[in-house]
Amino acid sequence: MAKNGPQSCNTTVPTQNSGSGQGRISEWVKLNVGGTTFMSTRTTLCRDPKSFLYRLVQEEPDLNTDKDENGAFLIDRDPTYFGPVLNYLRHGKLVINKDLAEEGVLEEAEFYNITELIKLVKERLKERDAKQNQNFTKSVYRVLQCSEEELTQIVSAMSDGWKFEQLVNIGSQYNYGSEDHAEFLCVVSKECPNNINGTESESTDKVKVLQQKGSRM
Repeated sequence: MAKNGPQSCNTTVPTQNSGSGQGRISEWVKLNVGGTTFMSTRTTLCRDPKSFLYRLVQEEPDLNTDKDENGAFLIDRDPTYFGPVLNYLRHGKLVINKDLAEEGVLEEAEFYNITELIKLVKERLKERDAKQNQNFTKSVYRVLQCSEEELTQIVSAMSDGWKFEQLVNIGSQYNYGSEDHAEFLCVVSKECPNNINGTESESTDKVKVLQQKGSRM
């Protein structure tokens, strides 16, 4: 496991090893988070000097925390969401599994008071919410049938966010005397709130098929 962070912990806990290793400072720390045991180094846990974990592993901690029968610090928090917190302290990156909610990671980051991690999770939440808001809008299409004489007037009269997409020539539908009058399908679109019941989606799909056919004419 990586030993990151410029901060050092003020701890002098000797190991129980014999021989040449006797008297060495113990770098490894056990944490019992909600019944699950984690192991990490003091250097990793001291990455943020203002954090709960930094204070926990000091030689004379100012936190009143018990230990279990194996000497692990007891922390009454969700072990599932502790993983992303500990990994951030190891490598400085925010990695969240797909089955975990960002809100849960933020809750733990705030509990352990890890400033930079709190900032990263909030930025991730902001990006997620912005992406979800985009998904609540969709392009709605309308098809207007008109003659060549009406075409210019229809296009120039569009308003309220409607924009021209495609013009499909469907040929001559009728004639007066000896003159043919061309008919067109004018496809226009507009960004609208997504319709949950799906009725707009079916209409939009039909127009897209029409556009594809028109592009081949």
